[in-house]
Amino acid sequence: MVDGCFWHSCPEHGTWPKRNAAWWREKIERNVARDRDTDAKLGAAGWLSVRVWEHEEPREAAARVAAALSERALGSRF
Repeated sequence: MVDGCFWHSCPEHGTWPKRNAAWWREKIERNVARDRDTDAKLGAAGWLSVRVWEHEEPREAAARVAAALSERALGSRF
């Protein structure tokens, strides 16, 4: 999953708008809660969910995805 920094409350780049602040905070917090719920449901169904921030370098993000897949493959062999 590739998450946008604004929409998913990136700890590095996420911001809180000043106009209509309560509405935006609720919206973004719902997005984050939905992300956690989605990850949990996918995990329960046997899927591996890897989240990447939009600001991450593509090669670094791809390396994280590959590492997660390798770890999972090694874990399933035993």
